[in-house]
Amino acid sequence: MPPVLDIHIGTHVLNTAQAVGIPIALVGAVFLAFGAQFQSRGVKQVEAARATAGTELGGSELLRLVRNRAWLLGTVMLGLAIVLQLTSLRFAALIVVQPIGAIALVVTTILNARLNHVRIHRKVVRAIILCVGGVGIFVAVAAPSATDTAISDDDLRTILVLLAVVLAVLGTLYAIYRTRMTPLAYIAGAGVLYGFVATMAKTVINRLIAGQFDWLTVLCVVGLLAAGAGGLYLVQTAYTVGPPDLVIAGLTVVDPIVAVGIGVLVLGEAQNAPWWAGPAFLVSGGIAVFGVFQLARHHPQVGDREAVEAA
Repeated sequence: MPPVLDIHIGTHVLNTAQAVGIPIALVGAVFLAFGAQFQSRGVKQVEAARATAGTELGGSELLRLVRNRAWLLGTVMLGLAIVLQLTSLRFAALIVVQPIGAIALVVTTILNARLNHVRIHRKVVRAIILCVGGVGIFVAVAAPSATDTAISDDDLRTILVLLAVVLAVLGTLYAIYRTRMTPLAYIAGAGVLYGFVATMAKTVINRLIAGQFDWLTVLCVVGLLAAGAGGLYLVQTAYTVGPPDLVIAGLTVVDPIVAVGIGVLVLGEAQNAPWWAGPAFLVSGGIAVFGVFQLARHHPQVGDREAVEAA
């Protein structure tokens, strides 16, 4: 970790490492927004060229995606977003950095409305405010007391076991219900997997920097690749059944909740937080999740698609 100095902002204390990590995470969120928009456009173009209708992306569709310029541009931008996020994790704790991605929701909503000539209704704006506001409250509570702790071997074993269980459960549910899955189901599954990706990525980076390359590190890389591949597929499929701002809304709420849950319950990153931080985390997280459900309910593009499928 870089040397740390404290910066006093009102009654709160923000160390210099966090003061560097937070802006990097904000820039990464902007790249995430643009990347999501271009990937969504590429998926829609490939979907429009299908011979048969459906929600799943098969092998032929995936091959067309890697040759689609819009999708490739979006993938590059998402790659930059990931690099910036991982860089920010070198400066600030997981529970501070992960929720900042919610700013991508605002950027994505504006981009999607402009590019697709979609009117942003009052209820959609209210849902976005709930998402971003809930996450903003979370960061405001977490940042002053967050502790960036080293991940022990025991902690890493616990995380790997949890990831194995999650992959097994999601794989089973997808095999059974894939023909009936809603946009929120795809988004929630991807968000859960990406929450583990952030934790695994931070772990691998820290262990490699410390020269600690052992079988646990190898398992961590395998888990990272498995969760990343599963999350990537679910996100691309989510683009076929929902608008990009809804996808980003789900990811920037579910992903942080999972990552923060790991950070708090397994890694002890909130051990210095005051007694009221726990209830504040629950309330602010509930507000953000409620905002996602409201966005899914009132987004005009979701309604338009459902009307077409019902016809």
